[in-house]
Amino acid sequence: MGQDDGYLLDNRQAEAGTRFDALAALFDASTFRHFERVGIDAGWRCWEVGAGGPSVVAWLRERVGPGGRVLATDIDVSWTGNDATEGVEVLRHDVGRDALPPGPFDLVHARLVLVHVAERDAALRTMVQALRPGGWLVVEDADPALQPLICPDEYGPEQELANRLRTGFRQLLRQRGADLAYGRRLPRLLREAGLADVEADAYFPITSPACDVLETATVQQMRDKLVAEGLATDEEIERHLANIAAGRLDLATPPMISAWGRRPTGDGSPPLL
Repeated sequence: MGQDDGYLLDNRQAEAGTRFDALAALFDASTFRHFERVGIDAGWRCWEVGAGGPSVVAWLRERVGPGGRVLATDIDVSWTGNDATEGVEVLRHDVGRDALPPGPFDLVHARLVLVHVAERDAALRTMVQALRPGGWLVVEDADPALQPLICPDEYGPEQELANRLRTGFRQLLRQRGADLAYGRRLPRLLREAGLADVEADAYFPITSPACDVLETATVQQMRDKLVAEGLATDEEIERHLANIAAGRLDLATPPMISAWGRRPTGDGSPPLL
């Protein structure tokens, strides 16, 4: 995602690459497990929506092989630079507003995308329409309202400060149109879109070095907005960053809910949202 429509975590900020690396360390293994579950194979045509960092695209390219194709799209593709390689096409595309890219696709995947998209119903409809009959949609999104604390074990003032800053961050997300309870709705939304064999699970780390890296980069990226909105002071932010650096916090993430479903074969026309 990029800064269009007021997206809070702009890919063009210096911290974006650090955030992408941390998200990959935290969630790639879970994402790849879901890819294995739907049976992605050589020759598949895949669409990675809101591609962000390069790790998922690289995994898909390796799996589909020279006979496959990977399309990586985002509203800001500055993250990718020269990452377009043989078998990978990079395209600037707003999944909530733009027409379908050339398909159809055997797999469409989006991670941490729809929770931030104002036109999320249209975006989901576009992804379903892009599937070939029998193709799989895998959508993964956070549900911060389900577990709102970045320090679930709030046993002292340092943890209380971390949770208070996280509350301010969530407030800014809501102001930008994010749906902080979106993840839990994914199974129902995929069924209502006409997909078959819908399943879902959830995963979230409780503590990890990558959580520390992600929180540091996020706070540094957000600090001016937090201060401008009166949600934190510079002193509080510096104290929180020092607490992270000292290793005194067990930082969690919101649950990442992954849902997947298959476009039915037959007439290949599931009902739309």
